[in-house]
Amino acid sequence: MLTKSYIHSILRRFARTWYQFRRNRLGIVGLYILLFFFTIALIADYLAPYGEWELRVGRPFERPSSNHPFGTDELGRDLLSLVIYGTRISLLVGIIAALFSACLGGLIGLISGYIGGLLDDLLMRVTDSFLVIPTIVLTIILAALLGPSLINIILVITIVSWPPIARVIRSQVLSIKERAYIEAARAIGCSPLEIILKHILPNVVPLLVVNMIIQVSNAILAEAALSFLGLGDPHHTSWGMLLHYAWSSGALAAGYWWYVMPPGLCILLLVLAFVFVGYALDEVLNPRLRRY
Repeated sequence: MLTKSYIHSILRRFARTWYQFRRNRLGIVGLYILLFFFTIALIADYLAPYGEWELRVGRPFERPSSNHPFGTDELGRDLLSLVIYGTRISLLVGIIAALFSACLGGLIGLISGYIGGLLDDLLMRVTDSFLVIPTIVLTIILAALLGPSLINIILVITIVSWPPIARVIRSQVLSIKERAYIEAARAIGCSPLEIILKHILPNVVPLLVVNMIIQVSNAILAEAALSFLGLGDPHHTSWGMLLHYAWSSGALAAGYWWYVMPPGLCILLLVLAFVFVGYALDEVLNPRLRRY
């Protein structure tokens, strides 16, 4: 049961973290951008002028106008509406894939770093096997084998994203498990599971959170790349799928810039926002990087 002192301690820690975070200008800019995109994703049904699959609301490849601020695509669909609906899928894939990658990589890093021995060698050899294969090649091969599906895209991104996180967490665990309070916990009879959950995990959570936030940007780029290559889910609208449709319809060759720029800029802004927030949190949570 949570005591008042414990709750107050958590609130004080949160307030101190927020005070340090808000002094990082890039972090605040990234946070505002994220709030903007999350708001769009939440109220997309009310914000979009037309439905996601509403066809022939204008002429094909119509230039931006008051009726269609972002123009229309090759089917006469309103691009502003498509960009708004695409926010949901890009955020969904990025966050879920990053969360799964952090959980899997963190679990392997914890077990490998604390247990050591033959199990550590085995897990690290598997990790190294994934790391030596070019990520983009492995991603394309897995996506092509599994087929175009939103779940498959998340699975593919998770598979190729966990090894770097596992390496980082393992190195941190190797450092923590040699400290005096871990030796004291062993001496009083704590089991390895208790030591990992109560003494090691709380110390690696900040590093895990930072890596997960930065990994969201990588997952968004990976989803956009797969969708652009035609390996995305055609049943859902994402920014990457819009770029794929622009390429396959000849919009890029014809110079229809309004088809390409909105989804491209949205990907750029969202990726930068997660990177800004991730590095700002890294400075706040990592005492060696803290400037204040």
